[in-house]
Amino acid sequence: MLKKLTLAIVAASAVTAANFAAAETVNSPVGDFDVSMNVGLTSDYIFRGISQTQGDGAIQGGLDVAHESGLYTGIWASNVDFGDSVDGNAEFDYFLGFTNDIGEDLSYDLGWIKYDYPGNSALNYSEYYGSFTAYGFKLGAAYSDDFADDNTTLYTYVGYGYTLPYDIGLALQYGNYDFKDPTFFSNSGASEDNYHDWSVGLTKTLAGLDFGLTYSDTDLSDEECANFIGKDDYCGANFVLSVGKTL
Repeated sequence: MLKKLTLAIVAASAVTAANFAAAETVNSPVGDFDVSMNVGLTSDYIFRGISQTQGDGAIQGGLDVAHESGLYTGIWASNVDFGDSVDGNAEFDYFLGFTNDIGEDLSYDLGWIKYDYPGNSALNYSEYYGSFTAYGFKLGAAYSDDFADDNTTLYTYVGYGYTLPYDIGLALQYGNYDFKDPTFFSNSGASEDNYHDWSVGLTKTLAGLDFGLTYSDTDLSDEECANFIGKDDYCGANFVLSVGKTL
């Protein structure tokens, strides 16, 4: 998802059991398990408004296992590019969580996720996350106490999902990423410890493939972006095309 100096542009797509599309149900003495695999291509890997691949495309995929009780686990992977000065070109996310419905239109999700970068363990960190969904609206947060070794972070967001005519999915999100230490610097020496991001996404399933178009942006200035990740156009307005398949 992130980085500058020792910070990493570490990546994560929002992973919740609600996103799982079960390809197979496995019966066992301890209950049913839904097992699915997914693979996808995207024109850019954007995490919380910032590119994880320096504006280039990514190949991504994962394996999800969800128990009928609401317990779930899985792994997700993508290529990444943090620049020539930073080792590591892959990200593996390992997650474990629990989700459940409170009522017909109410649900919650709690979990832990570990971001792992083979070849550069200094970038590794983990987050504890939780969210509450009601009538299409979602409130969520993700907290890390080991980001860049000694930095703590808190990402909070509000989102909304709705199905438009012709089964087109609409997803809106606005978030705030807050760091314990000053992290974003302008050339004048001013610094900030947080930034905001927002996105609007459309999805549509055709011929068994899931297509997506997402617009994202942040309130980081060009100077703050360049000082954070090395180039000023990796934190601004982006349109991302994606196509995926659940196997």
